[in-house]
Amino acid sequence: MATLTCPACAAEVQQDDLICFTCGANLPRRKTADEPASPTVMQEYTKREGAAAPAAESSCPHCGAAIREPASVFCEVCREPLPPRKGIISPVVLRLSFPAGNVEVPAGTSLLLGRDPEESLVAAAFASYFNVSRRHATVTVSDTGQVTIRDEHSTNGTFVNGDRVLPGTEVRLVNGDSVRLGADVTAEVSLPPQGIPGAFSRNGHRDPA
Repeated sequence: MATLTCPACAAEVQQDDLICFTCGANLPRRKTADEPASPTVMQEYTKREGAAAPAAESSCPHCGAAIREPASVFCEVCREPLPPRKGIISPVVLRLSFPAGNVEVPAGTSLLLGRDPEESLVAAAFASYFNVSRRHATVTVSDTGQVTIRDEHSTNGTFVNGDRVLPGTEVRLVNGDSVRLGADVTAEVSLPPQGIPGAFSRNGHRDPA
């Protein structure tokens, strides 16, 4: 089987991926190759927030070590979290594995899950699931990699590990959680190994790597 690559950054991708796991670019859908390309999650965030170009090399406020990668969220030396820097979008992503494909969300961005193609960049993943609302839930990954999901007053509810999320409220997600939209659209929450060192527990502290 031929290796599939992202057209934006040439990173290897899986056949079911909807967004590149490395750069956040939307991957082309085979059945709709003639329709115009949708903006990527990162492009949408940049346009919405007016993000600036990456800043010059700076230093860690905890240990003074140089920060060589502008998008870093943790210091390479002391492993402490770095303060958010305006205009910097981290390549670290959250992966949600839905039945129709994988959805990845870069750190520092939000992504609406739902069937409305005018609102959601990943509406194609839910096109055949009519118990998913047009605006169902919003997943947000902070600059430091903390993940939350908010139910957007959906008709059939958003569930985390079987517990319903109250409409309009946010619930923290961690690695290994199960998210369900409506009755039967379930995804597993995972963070990539190359992401943030140590998993986040629900109390906001990092667990040992």
